[in-house]
Amino acid sequence: MSRLVFALMWLVHWLPMGAIAAVGNLVGDVTFWLIPERRKVTRINLAKCFPQLPAAERERLARAHFRAFMRSFVEHALLWWAPRERIMRLIRVEGLERLRALAGQPVILVAPHFVGLDAAYTRLGCEIEIAGLYARQKNPVYDRLLLRGRTRFGLSKAIPRQDGVRAVIASIRSGLPFYYAPDLDFGRKDAVFVPFFGVIAATITGVSRLARVTGAKVMPCVARMLPGGEGYVVTILPAWEDFPTDDVEADTRRVNAFIEAQALTMPEQYYWVHKRFKTRPEGETSPYS
Repeated sequence: MSRLVFALMWLVHWLPMGAIAAVGNLVGDVTFWLIPERRKVTRINLAKCFPQLPAAERERLARAHFRAFMRSFVEHALLWWAPRERIMRLIRVEGLERLRALAGQPVILVAPHFVGLDAAYTRLGCEIEIAGLYARQKNPVYDRLLLRGRTRFGLSKAIPRQDGVRAVIASIRSGLPFYYAPDLDFGRKDAVFVPFFGVIAATITGVSRLARVTGAKVMPCVARMLPGGEGYVVTILPAWEDFPTDDVEADTRRVNAFIEAQALTMPEQYYWVHKRFKTRPEGETSPYS
């Protein structure tokens, strides 16, 4: 079945961007009803993060998220098979000069889980050397395609997650910008409980700790999906001042606050299908149970 899906995606990548976006939106409308577990997770996340919104508005946002999420999945066909020139035309980068100005210095790119996360990584790899973590996928075909999409232009390095933090530190110290998504729930290990949209969330402290160990500059990198056939825009923001501090928890709270602010500008594009609040403080149960 998976081979058939990926064969169809290969065919889709020949279409104009507007048609690919339309296919993705349609797939999102269908999968909203076909994947009840993730529909439930999305609804719970939105209820916890946006309790002030009417239920009907949260439902509209949930459906919009599935459309954006599945559109980004379908548009992986471009990342896997489209020529470099087309990718560079459809995914625009703003602020790259900020990153080039720090060439050779340790840099951490804080890249939150918006639907354009992979699009941004592939696009940056078209013209600068960059490194990022890579988690092997259960489906071997998907695993090969995803890894190929991230490294196909020869300027991107994928560090297997199982290689551990030493490999990450060595890569950062070598001067390769490290593309880092710090906003998933990986459990209690190396995490602190800090607010995310007013809800206590187990949040990894890697941005603060890695910056302190390597002396890296921390620069936010945000990917935004544009309407219809307009593609994506990737924005590299100025490096944070006064970061890291001696307070790891405060640093981690700052990371979450930044992601919140960005998510408010495009709430349908944040990764609401993830069980962000699964790990709870002692005595609390998971809201997804």
